[in-house]
Amino acid sequence: MNVHDMRILLSITQKEFAKRYNIPYRTIQNWESGVRTPPEYVSYLLEVQVRRDLVNHKTSVLPKYDPNKLDLPKRSDFVGGLSWLREVRKCMGEDIVFALDEALMCHQYFLGRNEEFIVWIYGLDSTTRFNGVVVLGNEIDERDVINKNGLLYTNLNRTVTDSLANESILDMQGITEGLSAYYFQNNESFDGIYIPPEYRTRFNMLARDAMEYYNF
Repeated sequence: MNVHDMRILLSITQKEFAKRYNIPYRTIQNWESGVRTPPEYVSYLLEVQVRRDLVNHKTSVLPKYDPNKLDLPKRSDFVGGLSWLREVRKCMGEDIVFALDEALMCHQYFLGRNEEFIVWIYGLDSTTRFNGVVVLGNEIDERDVINKNGLLYTNLNRTVTDSLANESILDMQGITEGLSAYYFQNNESFDGIYIPPEYRTRFNMLARDAMEYYNF
């Protein structure tokens, strides 16, 4: 797969592709125009990462309010987080899997914010017709999904992994509170949480923050 095909799969611009993979913009232009050719090992490693990102799709820019898009129900209009999320799902009218902070709300490890704007999901790109929706991916393994209380949401392992993968744009307060709640409810232990090797060092730091939050 050439670089152009990789970028098109992600549906992002050359500048966004360059920023995501820390490659000079001019280099991407040269590769795609055929002026230069990336080394074979670079193409291989880049394709591996792109295919991984297609499963755990990461965005580099959070959406801002767009008056031309539809608005979702406001979190502040609902007493409970679950009732708000059910209304959000109903409003979208599509099968969606809640992720990150919204998944933590489904787990009841995080209460959410009164002025919630960003809604993290796995689902179709068409859901971005609503303000604040961030699509992490179009598909997700059913083994990573919980179906409960009329909602679909990522299990805790996938939720934590997604948070670490998207840490550069995610407010980590939600995951810190969520892990702290898990720690408290699990007899002051993080047993049962599995983290991929590439994120374990960062998770250990996050776990320490969660324990301090719990003790505070």
